[in-house]
Amino acid sequence: MNLLQTLFPNIDDWSELGRACVDTLLMLGGSLLLTVLIGLPLGVLLYLTGSGQLRPMPKFHAVTSLLVNILRSVPFIILMIVLMPVTYFLVGTKLGIRGAIPPLVIGAAPFFARLVETALREVQQGVIEASQAMGASLWQIVRHVLLPEARGGIFAGITVTAIALVGYTAMGGAIGSGGLGDLAYRYGYLSYKSDYMVVTVALLVVLVQLLQMLGDRIVTRYKQR
Repeated sequence: MNLLQTLFPNIDDWSELGRACVDTLLMLGGSLLLTVLIGLPLGVLLYLTGSGQLRPMPKFHAVTSLLVNILRSVPFIILMIVLMPVTYFLVGTKLGIRGAIPPLVIGAAPFFARLVETALREVQQGVIEASQAMGASLWQIVRHVLLPEARGGIFAGITVTAIALVGYTAMGGAIGSGGLGDLAYRYGYLSYKSDYMVVTVALLVVLVQLLQMLGDRIVTRYKQR
């Protein structure tokens, strides 16, 4: 601890830094879970209703695709501000971990849905046609053919989305979402304590590297099967 105090003399309370790490992990875990639960079926829907796919619905696909593109285009910090009334209605607060999760999910789910759609498009058409020839229903094709064949791409998409969410949580700190971003903003930027900025950035880099390594291992495991 004495070494840490020597290297980072402006950091008065390391326990606060620990709590910020926990808050960031809670925001990441909660938002990633909900993002996958919403984005996965949305991505499947975008794929199925696309032109030339199993259930083409041009008008529905166009409207859904437009909505997804709009949500993906809005910078997260602006989206978080715009959604404050919705966030308060859903969770009863605009601040903290609970206040951050709704905009995190709304911002990341469309992004993940596009990654899922891309992964499904990479499934070989011959496999789908073979399952249709055997009389498989749409649900059976999705469950037993499309999703298993696209697992590697879907897990890669989850990894990319998780890393994007880390960045979103850091940006959310500027408007009171908590976590490492909030600590970096309050102490590192507003109070000119660069030590906090250096440590929070280092922790975020480590977190991103761990997520990438874990994601790469999972993707490699499923692609080898």
